[in-house]
Amino acid sequence: MTDLVMPAARAYGWELKPDSSSHFEIDQKDNGQFCVVLNHALLRGVSAEMLRWWFRNFTVLKVRLEGVPNYDGKVVPAYLLWHPSDHVNATLSGKRAADGTAQAGCKIHIQEAMQYDTYGWKYPVDAELAVAYVGPDGWAMGKFIPFLGPVMMLRIHFKDVIENGKHIGAHYHYEVVIGVRGNNPISKSINKKIGGEYGPEFFAAWQRHNVIEVGVFENFLPPLFAQKKDLSSLTYSPDMNPDLPSPNDQTGFSQELFDTRVKAYAEGTNASAVQRYDQKTFL
Repeated sequence: MTDLVMPAARAYGWELKPDSSSHFEIDQKDNGQFCVVLNHALLRGVSAEMLRWWFRNFTVLKVRLEGVPNYDGKVVPAYLLWHPSDHVNATLSGKRAADGTAQAGCKIHIQEAMQYDTYGWKYPVDAELAVAYVGPDGWAMGKFIPFLGPVMMLRIHFKDVIENGKHIGAHYHYEVVIGVRGNNPISKSINKKIGGEYGPEFFAAWQRHNVIEVGVFENFLPPLFAQKKDLSSLTYSPDMNPDLPSPNDQTGFSQELFDTRVKAYAEGTNASAVQRYDQKTFL
């Protein structure tokens, strides 16, 4: 149960990416830790610079929506652009960067629900996460336990893709580790507890949520980024939507990377060490 109220769904006119546009797998460890690997289809028209800008700013941006049913003329958190039905709000706290944006060490309070249109509040998120990494190649945030390290860590890597000297989009790769290291009664107890809240069933629902969330970057991020010189008057309307081909024939962008990372988790005894959330990219 939750006291959150989901805003009305937003009809932006986007064709949402199907689950088949990603590679997805969950690996369960003997100590109750488990890891999720999700490799997305190439983000057409999106750059690594745009993604870095979004992650640093999304919690503090407001956007005026125009031509969107139930929202015409309304100013809303930009977080409502990042998903048409599952997002409630995201707020930033703690020490910010000099320009007021997110940096490693601050915290973000996330409020949302996985596949709200299907499950309602069955899989809610109402949690404060510590930002652990902000870099040109990615983003990481999670929860930590003193002396034990991360009990939950979400790690994103992104990279520009250049073909024949032309920028064609961004590669976006996502990994999640739930649970603490160690194979003792204390770590197993902690992992069992958090796994009861954010277990494999939750992340099976999360896959669809995240495929949509990442896929719609192609629709709203380029036109929003083009307005970055004046963040006080951001506007979005469906007539800004780019003319993109159907995403139905897309698959995860790198089968090789996906297979390599899934194998690393399967063979590793400490999923947190495999994830390397605070180090440079492996893309």
